Amino acid sequence: MKIETSDQTAVLNPRRQLIAGTIGHSVEFFDFLAYSYLAVYFASSFFPSSESSGLVPLLSAFGVFAVGFLARPLAGLFIGLFADRYGRRRALSLTISLMAGGSLLVAVCPTYSQIGVAAPIILTVARILQGLSAGGEYTTAGAFIVESAPAGRRGFYSSFMFVASGIGKLTCLAFITVFVALIGEDAMRDYGWRIPFAVGALAAIVAWYIRRGTQETLGTTVSDEGGAAPVSRNPLNALQRYPRQSLIVFAIATGMGVGQYFWATYLTTYFQIQNGASATTAMTVGIITLILYTLAQPVAGLISDRYGRKPCMYAFGVGTVIVTPFLLSITSSNFSVLICIQLIGLLLLSLCTSITSAVMVENFPPHVRVSGLGFPYSLSVAIFGGTVPLVATSLANAGYSQYFPWYIVATAIITLMGAIAVPETFRSDISGEDS
Repeated sequence: MKIETSDQTAVLNPRRQLIAGTIGHSVEFFDFLAYSYLAVYFASSFFPSSESSGLVPLLSAFGVFAVGFLARPLAGLFIGLFADRYGRRRALSLTISLMAGGSLLVAVCPTYSQIGVAAPIILTVARILQGLSAGGEYTTAGAFIVESAPAGRRGFYSSFMFVASGIGKLTCLAFITVFVALIGEDAMRDYGWRIPFAVGALAAIVAWYIRRGTQETLGTTVSDEGGAAPVSRNPLNALQRYPRQSLIVFAIATGMGVGQYFWATYLTTYFQIQNGASATTAMTVGIITLILYTLAQPVAGLISDRYGRKPCMYAFGVGTVIVTPFLLSITSSNFSVLICIQLIGLLLLSLCTSITSAVMVENFPPHVRVSGLGFPYSLSVAIFGGTVPLVATSLANAGYSQYFPWYIVATAIITLMGAIAVPETFRSDISGEDS
């Protein structure tokens, strides 16, 4: 397989591309989601406690978590445009550099007791850097991996985006769990929470080096005159030219984003708040179910390559609507029960997450692919996915936690509507203008 780029013709090794993309994306998720897992330990270091509620520092910390997502649409526009103009590989080097900087800034940031209000401001700046990175990372890496896929295997290759994120989450969760067991809860709240951020920054530097050895997948699109098709400097060009596709991407990302950041991330905190589970129990449950969720991704991707993308998205949407209210009505803290709750949610989610990159890439032509899907995807994830911890914690703090499952149901219905509207693309050609 050959990709003709603007400066060279290079032999593309799909497996090497897949490995490099997966490693880099795993590190990105380790760094980005460490904040969510560690918030219970560092929240009081940056935000003063309130006499009225012990959840106030955690609520404030998750507010900053959401700020990171608000930066994502901006990154989706401009890093997406950068990727369409200068290539996926350069854009991926940029995103991993931003993530390294953000993680390092959190690791060395002074606390509120040391520098006052400047501490949460610095934390917010660091989170914005991570948000800019994440906003450009997922869509660029998705295009990079799917464009590297052999014929008939785009769903399978697409699934490794969430294999990568699963590995990143799993590694982060396992590292934190073992680290807490080694140094104890008190030491973790004192200084230990900084260590995972420092490790993540170092890993991002290594991932940046690995990505430098990959091949560019952005081919030269030939115009009628025989030259390269120009890429508009207008970051909204793709939205203006492909509004229907952009709206579909937004809809599909809505329920998928909420599901991802609830079932695969926030649920460890949710189990502690709502079910009374210990931190160790909740994190252990998370590790076990994330392993199975990660293993399910390639299977779901292969199913979509054989039977299509739409049946998988239908199964996710309908299944989530049916089972979520029941699963989250269970208040038991029993280890086996918690595993069943999380595993059911994650297996349904895998039917959508495994193919999201493929579906989005297949709906845009190459020269606007990343900018076209970057903004609507990032905007949807910012509005719905990134606010999951804030919405859930706010409802719990106000005594209305029973309404949160219906929020998940509503967003799954939006994704189901997107799945109905999107054309079936699993056999389409993505190499040119007709994709």
